[in-house]
Amino acid sequence: MSTPDESFIDDDLNREQALRAGLNDYELGDDDLELLQGDNDEGRPAPAPKALPVLAIVGRPNVGKSTLVNRIIGRREAVVEDKPGVTRDRVSYPSDWAGREFMLVDTGGWETDVLGIDARVAEQAEVAVSLADAVIFVVDSTVGATATDEQVVRLLRKSGKPVVLCANKVDSSKAEADATALWSLGLGEPFPVSALHGRGTGDLLDAAMKALPRVSEHGVARPDGPRRVALVGRPNVGKSSLLNKVAQEDRVVVDSTAGTTRDPVDELIELKGKQWIFVDTAGIRRRVHMSQGADFYASLRTTAAIDKAEVAVILLDSSETLSEQDQRIVSSVVDSGRAVVVAFNKWDLMDDDRRRYLEREIEKDLAQISWAPRVNVSARTGWHLEKLVPALERSLESWDTRISTGRLNSFLGELVSGNPHPVRGGKQPRILFATQASTRPPRFVLFTTGFIEAGYRRFIERRLREEFGFEGTPIEISIRVREKRKR
Repeated sequence: MSTPDESFIDDDLNREQALRAGLNDYELGDDDLELLQGDNDEGRPAPAPKALPVLAIVGRPNVGKSTLVNRIIGRREAVVEDKPGVTRDRVSYPSDWAGREFMLVDTGGWETDVLGIDARVAEQAEVAVSLADAVIFVVDSTVGATATDEQVVRLLRKSGKPVVLCANKVDSSKAEADATALWSLGLGEPFPVSALHGRGTGDLLDAAMKALPRVSEHGVARPDGPRRVALVGRPNVGKSSLLNKVAQEDRVVVDSTAGTTRDPVDELIELKGKQWIFVDTAGIRRRVHMSQGADFYASLRTTAAIDKAEVAVILLDSSETLSEQDQRIVSSVVDSGRAVVVAFNKWDLMDDDRRRYLEREIEKDLAQISWAPRVNVSARTGWHLEKLVPALERSLESWDTRISTGRLNSFLGELVSGNPHPVRGGKQPRILFATQASTRPPRFVLFTTGFIEAGYRRFIERRLREEFGFEGTPIEISIRVREKRKR
C-alpha cells in the first residue's frame, strides 16, 4: 500500500506524462524537443586550481608592472593607465609558461618614506614579496636606477627571495644599452623587455621559471568548490573594510578616498568551518560611460567579477539615503543572474530617525529584490557579521534549487484553475506544459497557446516563491507560444 507522499508523486508523474503527450498536437521546433528530452543544466564550475608557486611582480610606481602582468597572462586583466599609482592592492592571476603553472601577483608601486594611501600600497607590496616564492623586479630602463629602486633592492635582498631583474620599456635594439646600466643594482643580468610590445618577455619568463621552485612554500591550495562571493556597491560603501574584517587581516587597502580599489581582489576565507572565495570589487560609479582611464576599466573589471561570482553581496550605506546609483547596481546584479544578499553597512552610525526613513526607502526603492535576504552589519566593528554566512547559504541553496517537472506542472495546474489568465481579444491563453530548463539561476520555460502578460508572469513568479522558497535568487520565466499542428 502506497503512502500519501508516494501517491502525490504518482499523481505528479501522471499529470506530467499526460501534459507531455498533449504537446504532440502542437508545432515544436528542434530546440523545444531538445529542452523536453534533456536536463540542460549548466553544471558546476570547474574545480579550483591546486597550490601553485607564487611569482610576484614588484617595482616603484609607473614602471609598467601591470602591463607586464597582462602580457604574461595573455589578456588585459590588470587595470593599466599612463600615470603612477593605478594598482593599489596585490592581485593574483593564474598563469603558465613552458608547461609550468604558477600564480602571478601584481602589486602597487613600492615606495619608501611615503604617507597615507601610498604607505598602505607599499605595505601590500612588501606582504606580496613575503608570500612569494620568487620575484620579478621591474625597473624603467629609460630612467635608470633611482634612489627608490636601490632602496627596494636592499629590501629584496633582506627577504632572501630569488629575484629576476626586468629592464622594462626597451622598445628597440638601440635602447638595450640603457638596460646594461642596471647591472649596477647587483641583482645579476637585467633582462631587456618591452611589456607593451612583448619584446624579450620570453627570455624573462625562462629566467623566472629557473628561479621559481616547483614546490611552493607559500601557495595556497584551494579545495574543490569554494563558492565565489562578490562584494559590490558604490564607492566608499565599505567593501574593502568588510573583506579585511572577514579575512581577519589587512588584505586590501582601505582609505577614506572613494574609489580606492581598482582591480578585483579575491581571497580564500574560512567562515564557520567552510571555505569561501570573497572578491572585493571596485565601486560602481554613476555613469560608467563617463568614467575615464583607470575608473572606466575598473568598472569593466567589476562587471566581469560579478559574472564569475555565484552570489553577490550588495553593500548599501544605511546611514545615507538610498540613491538612484544604488538601484542601478541592484538592477545590474539581478540582470547578471547571480544569487543576492543585501547588506546594510555602517549600521552602527544609525539613529532612530534614520532607521524609520530607511524602512520606507527599502519598501519603495528595493521592491524589485524584496526576495533577497537582508543583513544589517558594521564592517568597521564586525557587528552581526556572523549573520552573513547563513544568508549566503540560503541564497545559494535557492540558486541551485530544481523542481521536478511533475511537481511544477501540478503546481501550475492548481494555480491556473484558481486564478486563470485574463481573456484578451476573446481568447484566453493556456499553459500547455512547463519545465525547469536550468538552475543558477532557476529558469522556467512555459509552453502556451498564447502570449502571457507581464503582470501574470509576475504573479506566477510570486506564487513560485511562496510555494518553493527561492529566497535570494532571481527567477527567469520565458514563454514559448506554440500553435496546433495542421491536420
